[in-house]
Amino acid sequence: MSLAIRLAEKGRGTTSPNPMAGAVVVRHGRIVGRGFHLRPGLPHAEILALLEAGPLSEGADLYITLEPCCHTKKRTPPCVPAVLESGLRRVIVAMTDPNPLVNGKGIAALRRAGLPVTVGVKEREAVALNRPYSHWVTMKRPYVILKAGMTLDGQIATVTGRSRWITGLPSRRDAHRLRGQVDAVLIGVGTVLKDDPSLTARTGSRLTTMADKQPLRIVVDSTLRVPPGAHVLAEQENAKTLVATTAAASASRRRALEQLGIEIITVPSAGKRVSLPALLRALGHRGITSVLVEGGGEINASLFRSKLIDHVCLYVAPLLLGGVDAKGLIGGRGPARLASAAGLRDMKIKPVGDDFLVEGDL
Repeated sequence: MSLAIRLAEKGRGTTSPNPMAGAVVVRHGRIVGRGFHLRPGLPHAEILALLEAGPLSEGADLYITLEPCCHTKKRTPPCVPAVLESGLRRVIVAMTDPNPLVNGKGIAALRRAGLPVTVGVKEREAVALNRPYSHWVTMKRPYVILKAGMTLDGQIATVTGRSRWITGLPSRRDAHRLRGQVDAVLIGVGTVLKDDPSLTARTGSRLTTMADKQPLRIVVDSTLRVPPGAHVLAEQENAKTLVATTAAASASRRRALEQLGIEIITVPSAGKRVSLPALLRALGHRGITSVLVEGGGEINASLFRSKLIDHVCLYVAPLLLGGVDAKGLIGGRGPARLASAAGLRDMKIKPVGDDFLVEGDL
């Protein structure tokens, strides 16, 4: 199963909105078939593993990180019939599929046909592998990751708004890798006006090469203040941009952006601003399973107050900025009591160059 999980990882960043999955066929202690799901519309992991095994599937064991599918509401045929026709001796599944169209039905179908199925082998690792997918199918909104580069004292910019570069090049390379693994990157219009980022995923030693896969770039802008010449609106042939606004936005600004090929969606407002819960529901409806937030303190605070942040990735530099006017990670008014602070679960810390990365769930 460890090998199946490693195979599943090969599909990270390309399978959405499908889950990652890996499969291994073992006969008499020898691996005779391997497979992983690469992208929607292509065969699932177990199908590829069984094809590679061919006649050697007869009497073999199938290790699969995710329950085989059994429904037809997708581009590829269900996997359960192929598993039953292969002559396998037994199936070992790491986790059930939380998708209501499956959710135990695939396992039940295999067992009804007389094929022994073991469930729960390395389940924790399999669940962690597909956390965004599981969140999306159960909560109907994307899995939200808050990413930031910050100083040891929690500042993300100076009093004048300067933030380039708090962290070192290794941290920035790692952050670009993360961009390439999510469906979308989100910022507020304030970050566009202050920093003018491109939000593309880049590779190479100096981060100058566009990555093969680009996330959807999302700008939250209640009145369409984003300038037509902003970097986040450029390179539409390689990286698409979506602007989320409200009914208060002017028609002329909307037309100007649409003439650049920018998609604009109107979202219900909350206090004259884009309702972030409504926006995330709209993104979930579009099949966006994961969103990386790279905004400033105010949009971070809005998401934090609404309990919409699921995971944090904080690149911390060995710097102390100081000053009550520096820009903190989470803006707005803080709680009066320490008991109101949010704690991280399953926290991990690792060095990245001279910085270190703090990850955890909220």
